[in-house]
Amino acid sequence: MKKQPKPKKKSIRQNPEWTAAMIAKARPAREVLPQIFGARTAANMLKPRGRPKSPESKVAISLRLPPDTLARWKATGPGWQTRMAEVLRESV
Repeated sequence: MKKQPKPKKKSIRQNPEWTAAMIAKARPAREVLPQIFGARTAANMLKPRGRPKSPESKVAISLRLPPDTLARWKATGPGWQTRMAEVLRESV
């Protein structure tokens, strides 16, 4: 079996270090992309990724519970964390 050739490294010419003049000339993607790709495609490219922010965001915590208590909650089926949160909210 032949060895794979090593990939060529980009030369400094292909990827020069940015100068102060280049940084001063740079523009945000929101300004440049619509000119290059059009407004519709640019809007798609700039759309936030990932899960949308919830108006009622939750906080991750670590909670130590007795094994039997946790087993009883889990035995109630899918959504047990949400039901536990509701019970806690009502009790406060």
